[in-house]
Amino acid sequence: MRVLRTALDVPVAKLFDYLIDDAAPAAPGDRVVVPFGARQRVGVVVEIGDGSAVAAARLKPVARVLDDAPRLPADWLEQMRFLAAYYQRPLGETVAGALPPRLRSVKPLPRRREQAAAPGRGAGARFVASHQPNSAQATAIERIGAALEGFQAFLLHGVTGSGKTEVYLRLIARVLARGGQALVLVPEIGLTPQLEARFRHAFPDARIAVLHSALEDAARTHAWLDAARGEAQIVLGTRLAVLTPLPHLALVVVDEEHDASFKQQEGLRYSGRDAAVQRAKLADCPIVLGTATPSLETWFNCSAGRYACLTLAERAVPGARLPVVRTVDLRTESAEHGLAKPVTEAIRARLARGEQSLVFINRRGYAPVLACEACGWAAGCARCTSHLVLHAADRKLRCHHCGAEQPIPGACPTCGNVDLRALGRGTQRVEETLAALFPAARIVRIDRDSTRRRAELARKLEGVGRGEADILVGTQLLAKGHDFPDLTLVCVLNADSALLSTDFRSAERLFATLAQVGGRSGRREQPGEVLVQTRYPGHPMFEALARHDYAGFAESQLAERRSAGFPPYVHEAALRAEAKKLDSVMAFLRAAARLLPAPAGVRIYDPVPHVITRRAGLERAQLLVQSASRPALQDFLRQWSAALPASAPKTMRWHLDVDPIEFD
Repeated sequence: MRVLRTALDVPVAKLFDYLIDDAAPAAPGDRVVVPFGARQRVGVVVEIGDGSAVAAARLKPVARVLDDAPRLPADWLEQMRFLAAYYQRPLGETVAGALPPRLRSVKPLPRRREQAAAPGRGAGARFVASHQPNSAQATAIERIGAALEGFQAFLLHGVTGSGKTEVYLRLIARVLARGGQALVLVPEIGLTPQLEARFRHAFPDARIAVLHSALEDAARTHAWLDAARGEAQIVLGTRLAVLTPLPHLALVVVDEEHDASFKQQEGLRYSGRDAAVQRAKLADCPIVLGTATPSLETWFNCSAGRYACLTLAERAVPGARLPVVRTVDLRTESAEHGLAKPVTEAIRARLARGEQSLVFINRRGYAPVLACEACGWAAGCARCTSHLVLHAADRKLRCHHCGAEQPIPGACPTCGNVDLRALGRGTQRVEETLAALFPAARIVRIDRDSTRRRAELARKLEGVGRGEADILVGTQLLAKGHDFPDLTLVCVLNADSALLSTDFRSAERLFATLAQVGGRSGRREQPGEVLVQTRYPGHPMFEALARHDYAGFAESQLAERRSAGFPPYVHEAALRAEAKKLDSVMAFLRAAARLLPAPAGVRIYDPVPHVITRRAGLERAQLLVQSASRPALQDFLRQWSAALPASAPKTMRWHLDVDPIEFD
């Protein structure tokens, strides 16, 4: 009796056994259609045996073995086992979540309209160089190129504009010439069009598969199949691309490795960066983590000797220098409509010289809060403990947490006052202020509201690159990965909110954001300048930023974290729960904390409500588990996650988040 042990996308951790006919060959990694209840499901074979703990009479036969896609390779299955075990999720859910929706459906796969001839391994590797690498780039290329025969992790620590992408391209050219595949991860979809265009220019004959969540099902399926068959020589995508089978994987690149977007925040809550490191280990190939502002975890790994650090300390374009960073003291400078006089004068000077300016604010909408000054009422979300944001273009109030929206009231619902005021500055309001100050200027706003479609974002970015804008107003979409030749001034508004945050990562994230957005200026011969409006100009973070001293900043942050007992000196997991009533959530978490005795070296903290306690009508709380030993924490989590389902009420939604990065 041959039995297949199959992973199915069901909310339990167990695997399911099915009978297989000897006449129907199957192996681990095959997709199979199996009966499950009254339906048929697609599962993935993970093991084959000669017996089962289930009685033979109760075993059902496999309906059919699917052969319309490549067999999932052994290293891919090993990666899935690792992710499921480390992040405490069922293997079936992990395997299914890694496949495009069409590959976990019993429906036939979509047909490609036009199938181009696939190049053979080693073919189509022509590389079109844009320029010769400088000495620092050449050193990095040679160091990493010498390690292509095995696993090694490299941090490519290059200042903004130092030419990290050129290093990636030349390493990929070596890999393609040897018949290998390269995997390149970027944090956000917004970075994909510009990087994709550069890759296609550098490798005009190569097949490049682009993978991200915004693709239509058919396009994502075809890209996945190209990668899994070994036909795609370069796979470029967001974090989900790390879950793609690559039979000839020879190089992994994670660009902007510090970015929080690499952490999945639902389902399998994995870190794309950490999964990429594990993927490179299994493929026995090098991984390059590139950034101007490394995550402190990566910097710590370099200090410990686990990663090799290669530095690009100068900008790649001859004559280009890092921008001068200055603070604008809001204690002495009045901010007219949110913009201090030194900022408006600096913008006016750039307009006179025909140069571009970027006004950066980390908020969307017209203003954060619509309020009544007569009674103190402020527009709040009925489903969340947060305020609604005013969006002037379509006259709506929106919640940026649950998506709820409502029309702008004509009067205060509490006291009837019709003189409601918008408090705070959002991108729309800053755009209007700049238009009034500089009526002849071409102003382009780039945020998630103005670029809801990917094509619209690409169109606007291309226009800015061609000089079709004088002033940009933007959010995080403009903070990294873009190269605007005529941009020489960056003005940062609302920088202080992060300094006042209770999140221990806030200073690290603010430094990264300001260094990245500031790095958009002065990338050619014209000198760049960054002006940061703040009430705390003497803060050590701003001083390190002005010196472009990431290393000094990182070491000071690590010292603080060591003394406080924060990651990377400890390892963490958060148990989060939500329900209609906060009392029931807190009771569940208190019971969960007592479910198992904490072993030596593992500490379970008391549960606390989230900062935004109510979201989408549900009350939320969490408790934290810490240990200085990762194996000790993992061992406890394994036993705990097995015991938790039986203790949770049916109305309770809960999950474990291993290595959490958000605590809102």
